[in-house]
Amino acid sequence: MSLQNYKAVKINRLVLLVSLALGTLSFNTFAGDYFNPELLQIDNPQQGATDLSIYESQGGQAPGTYHIDIFINNDQADTRDVVFKLVAGENGKETLQPCLSAKALAAMGVKTELFPDLGDGECASLSAIPMAHAEYRFGQQQLLLSIPQAARGFVAPEMWDNGITAMMLNYSITGANNYARTTNAQDNDSQYVNLRPGINIGPWRLRNYSTYSRSSDNQSQWDTVYTYAQRSIISLKSQMLVGDSSSPADVFDSVPFRGAQLASDDDMIPDSQKGYAPVVRGIARSNAQVIIRQNGYVIYQSFVAPGAFEITDMYPTGGSGDLFVTIKEADGSEQTMVVPFASLPVLQREGRLKYSVTGGKYRSYDSSVDKTPFMQGTAIYGLPHGFTMYGGSQAASHYQSAALGMGKNLGDYGAISVDITQALSTVKDQDKRSGQSMRARYSKDILQTGTNVTIAGYRYSTSGYYSMQDVMDSYRSGQDNPLTERQKNRTELSMNQNLWENAGTVSVSLINEDYWNSGRNMRSVTLGYNNSWQGISYGLNYSYNENSTAQNGNNNAYSGGSSGRIYDRDQVFAFNISIPLSRWMSNTYSSYSLSSSQKGNTTQNVGLNGTALEDNNLSWSAQESYGSKGTGNGGNLNADYRGTYGEVNGGYSYDKDSQRLNYGLQGGILVHENGMTLGQPLGETIALIKAPGAGNVGVSNQTGVKTDWRGYAIVPYTSPYRKNSVQLNTETLPDDVDLTLTSQTVIPTRGAVVRANFNASVGQRVLMTLIRQGGAPVPFGAMVTASSQKDAPSFIVGDDGQVYLTGLDNSGTLIVKWGSDNTQQCQVDYSLPTQVSLDSRIQTLNIKCK
Repeated sequence: MSLQNYKAVKINRLVLLVSLALGTLSFNTFAGDYFNPELLQIDNPQQGATDLSIYESQGGQAPGTYHIDIFINNDQADTRDVVFKLVAGENGKETLQPCLSAKALAAMGVKTELFPDLGDGECASLSAIPMAHAEYRFGQQQLLLSIPQAARGFVAPEMWDNGITAMMLNYSITGANNYARTTNAQDNDSQYVNLRPGINIGPWRLRNYSTYSRSSDNQSQWDTVYTYAQRSIISLKSQMLVGDSSSPADVFDSVPFRGAQLASDDDMIPDSQKGYAPVVRGIARSNAQVIIRQNGYVIYQSFVAPGAFEITDMYPTGGSGDLFVTIKEADGSEQTMVVPFASLPVLQREGRLKYSVTGGKYRSYDSSVDKTPFMQGTAIYGLPHGFTMYGGSQAASHYQSAALGMGKNLGDYGAISVDITQALSTVKDQDKRSGQSMRARYSKDILQTGTNVTIAGYRYSTSGYYSMQDVMDSYRSGQDNPLTERQKNRTELSMNQNLWENAGTVSVSLINEDYWNSGRNMRSVTLGYNNSWQGISYGLNYSYNENSTAQNGNNNAYSGGSSGRIYDRDQVFAFNISIPLSRWMSNTYSSYSLSSSQKGNTTQNVGLNGTALEDNNLSWSAQESYGSKGTGNGGNLNADYRGTYGEVNGGYSYDKDSQRLNYGLQGGILVHENGMTLGQPLGETIALIKAPGAGNVGVSNQTGVKTDWRGYAIVPYTSPYRKNSVQLNTETLPDDVDLTLTSQTVIPTRGAVVRANFNASVGQRVLMTLIRQGGAPVPFGAMVTASSQKDAPSFIVGDDGQVYLTGLDNSGTLIVKWGSDNTQQCQVDYSLPTQVSLDSRIQTLNIKCK
């Protein structure tokens, strides 16, 4: 045989081996078709013919159990072990078919009750479903099922995982030290700690949210935002909560309580609408501190550089309520603004009932307010033709109310809901009053015009209307009974508009309120324009805040002018531009910004910012600024690192009067049966990766998240009742580690800690040549397994008895099998050197198989 032909045969045999191993070779043989294994011995005859009968007449793949991804109608439905068996067809041809029970199909969303002929055995007959089709791609480890009557996006409750027993602590520590540079300022410091400990036992979640704040000019203070126990009631598609929380805000204004609540959980329903989460946007005139309060509690503190900022990483407090934002500038002055935390129009799918029942005592952040018992119930029901009816009632010793409303899905025109609430109120030391409150809400995402109206709402309350919180807050200990402001009108709007092609996006946010008894008017408006061109991004932002009060409480003093009213107004304009410097410095940008305040000065900033390190988990920025009206020079330097064990940030800033050093540390601690694992800040629902021996392995799509030295890692955010893919990055695997699977699917319940198990094969890699007694190599296609390892993988022998083995112990025994039904076998006892040079991580070894 010529050298050229010899090489061709060797290459073809290698292709055949790889094809058999991956399952990409399809023989498409009928009964009686036969692949002659003698073709594999043209250049190197072996004693006894190569036995490949196991791969014949079944699509080129051996029957058995395979871990594969299952797709139904092109949507991934599950990842599991599936048994494939040989099934004889009508023409006598044997084919490999998946074995899935009717119960398994139902769990993946197939309406099996419509097809009684599926059977109740381990292997359902897919032919019982008209137009059903199965295609298996072993090379991609995928099973593609085309099945009519499958619920899209459905995850069966039987697949929901309550997770493991665990203790957790989420912590956030921020602080700043300010040092005076002139006599106009003085030294001061402040610290803020946010702690969220919890315990998971079965379906129960015990949670606490506590904060601590301290400043050099005030006493330190501990606050408990809430403590509660919660669990899912799957049969009711609801959550039961006992402890501190806030009532739902879809029918009535949210009320903080200490008691018990049973409420529907929309996340348990396929493709359900998600709630609205506000984004805090503003403009800082200097190196400023941002403080956000909700229901009286401080829930967020941070430090920002001059210019426009956006805050999206607040942890929800378990309820609703407007966000009161204070921007404390470097010179001590403050800006205040209100961000509406409102709900979308009230809508439900036809036949769907959403409800809540709440009972307990009113819980105010002010300890002098009486803890008055109350009850609340709401119901929302989806009607035909896109209508929704909803209503509810509230009852307490000094307050009774009832609400009734209707929502309508307008199709191309959005969604709207309107309602009216009638209330009977007895404010402390006053007579009983009666009043009404009317409300309308609208939302729409118009794809054709690029318009997204997240919230558009209006509310009017008569002079005799009080909310439950208005009345509850009036009952307090002591003689001092502050005037309760009663809202008259409230208008809110949040909208984004995409302009024509390459013209950018405009955003608008508006809230306007006035009050019956104080004469106060509050208005907050923000406008923004953002665009990009060839990687250069730029934006314009405008903010207007007004707080006006009638003098001496005269509600009629304002008649279009400023007479009789005291105004606190400020307007701030900002411009920013960011230019990539990738030609010279990767992941680096230069920036310029300008901000001008009606009450303050004009500040210009120039700086650099970017990311660094292998995973881009180090963010940094440096700015230098100059301000008019005597402000002078200023600057700041900030860095944030997101690592395996947490997140740390720090910064330095200065101006003509002072300099500040700020710092922060955030992270999560998880204690479980396998020890303690540290990680980044935890979300509500998380996953724990368990891959013993696979240390320092990256987690895909999780910035900075890697397994610790033991092989454990925390995935800080997962979606409850949905399929979440947890995947390890194989490019970061150590040289002595191999993974049987690199991806796992987890489906947690709300608040669960679910475990994603990965079997890491830790050990040496060897290219071994196996020689039988008599000197002949082990036959092509033989299977090799390590006898000492549980669930050990099998390896296929290739040319000349060569087999590539991974995860081997330093010494042990290998079992080699071949022939029809693996009836022939031999055994290898091996011993490997413990030290392997970096240039030779794969050892080569010739050894006899006895």
